[in-house]
Amino acid sequence: MGQILHGSATTTEAVRRAIQHSQESLRALAKRYGINQKTVAKWRERTSTADLPTGPKEPRSTVLSVEEEAVIVAFRRYTLLPLDDCLYALQPTIPQLTRSSLHRCLQRHGIGRLPDVEGDRPAKRKFRSYPIGYFHIDVAEVRTEQGKLHMFVAIDRTSKFAFVELHEKATTAISREFLLRLIAAVPYRIHTVLTDNGIQFTTPGAGGSAVPLIKEAIANGERFWAHAFEYACATNDIEHRTTKARHPWTTDVIDKSFLIGFAIFSCCAWVTAWRRAGSEVRALPRSLYSRSSFAAPVRTFFGPRGLQPETKRA
Repeated sequence: MGQILHGSATTTEAVRRAIQHSQESLRALAKRYGINQKTVAKWRERTSTADLPTGPKEPRSTVLSVEEEAVIVAFRRYTLLPLDDCLYALQPTIPQLTRSSLHRCLQRHGIGRLPDVEGDRPAKRKFRSYPIGYFHIDVAEVRTEQGKLHMFVAIDRTSKFAFVELHEKATTAISREFLLRLIAAVPYRIHTVLTDNGIQFTTPGAGGSAVPLIKEAIANGERFWAHAFEYACATNDIEHRTTKARHPWTTDVIDKSFLIGFAIFSCCAWVTAWRRAGSEVRALPRSLYSRSSFAAPVRTFFGPRGLQPETKRA
């Protein structure tokens, strides 16, 4: 393996070692190796042949303040997000942050690599694998300085394609419109959607989705009453599944995505941009990863891939 020396080095490790073990005078050694006598004296006094570290004794960023570095470190330790997801989540707050400066900051504080979060806990059961087109859909309340909003989120279990919208209300009609816009935005067919038992997605107390009954009634030409969201599923040939009662962990994939979604949409600029943009669809594909990510909505807005919406910013 070759030696790694700094650009101005005039000696190799072998020469330095020979100087340290030689009993000749400084003048004789300097003449033999063609170097300055001060260089010979320097290496004779040292006990190692390696170059000393250069740069400041306490490294710090030239573009990040101490407070910004503290925010980055706290965010990384709290969320345990990958490097790129941290970058896209923090860039709106720290505009001068780049991928390289973020990486160096994490390295300086000893959190460049994510820890083993499993520890001694028993291994969690993974979701069953499904073909692309299986979406989790949920809605959460977001409180901001401007008021209360409802964040609708859909994420593909396999491709991690994410779709996000903000609305002032969470009604059955809005959930139906959200599904229709999701169908239009996704570049492949949606075959299944999984929701909770909320009134936005199904009839309370029905004991499951009524999509099969709606399809049967449509095929027989019968008159019927149907939930708006379930009717949209039936007319678009989408299987609608609901979670079991008192089983909140069944939507774990999408619940994790809300962690970053809340951080984004609590920002005044994003809320103002949403109100100015009206009903414009703000949902686009995120990068396709084989692993689950906490930051599906983050990728939707800040990811380098895919078409970006022309929404107005404050």
